[in-house]
Amino acid sequence: MKKINYLETKPSSRYDQFDPDQEGNKNTKFADLIIDGKSLYQMLRTYDMVPSLGWGSDEYQREMIDYFLLRKPHKYMYYRYPIMVCPWCGDEECGFISVKIDREDDFIIWKDFYVESEKKKINIGPYHFQWDNYEKEINNSFGTAGIQ
Repeated sequence: MKKINYLETKPSSRYDQFDPDQEGNKNTKFADLIIDGKSLYQMLRTYDMVPSLGWGSDEYQREMIDYFLLRKPHKYMYYRYPIMVCPWCGDEECGFISVKIDREDDFIIWKDFYVESEKKKINIGPYHFQWDNYEKEINNSFGTAGIQ
């Protein structure tokens, strides 16, 4: 039997108040994705990207939510989506980490995480979420950090 994971979203930022790296760098605020109590941002911090949810323009945030809720496919990756993006602009051309998202009945599956610019697989997941928990948390990410 597959393990059912629990998803939460919570406001977070790239730097804490005492981090010397924030000097001269953009301290992006975003909706962190917490899987079974562990921050996806912290798990993938080595790639210097931030989650794509909870920040940017209203239009950008709604597009990300539509992707993650499988309301529409990505314009060129279909059912792979940018889960981590450039902390400066969120633009996929700067590089991003993608995830394959599938829905099977009342479950969402995140699998096959890749650093797209390098076509390098990241050895995390798969994660299985119950739809009700997943839908609520993805929707709750809207406006977490506002427009930056």
